[in-house]
Amino acid sequence: MINGGIIPYIACMDQLIAEIEVYTAARGISPQNLLRKVINAPWGQWQKWKDGTSSPTMIIADKLRDFMVANPAVETPEDAT
Repeated sequence: MINGGIIPYIACMDQLIAEIEVYTAARGISPQNLLRKVINAPWGQWQKWKDGTSSPTMIIADKLRDFMVANPAVETPEDAT
């Protein structure tokens, strides 16, 4: 952290990318397919995020995270009952 506790942007983007990669690997889909489904992202958007030439707004990041929480990649004990 720098500047009084502000987390650098790069760390936040790296974390979002990691979360999406873990989720999509567990679901057996590509990150691009997740982006298309949840935010109707154009093809190539995922690569732009990974390359650092584009980034999502916080609203988009929250929408993706909300979707992943609402649609778990693995079965939880609650799902089995």
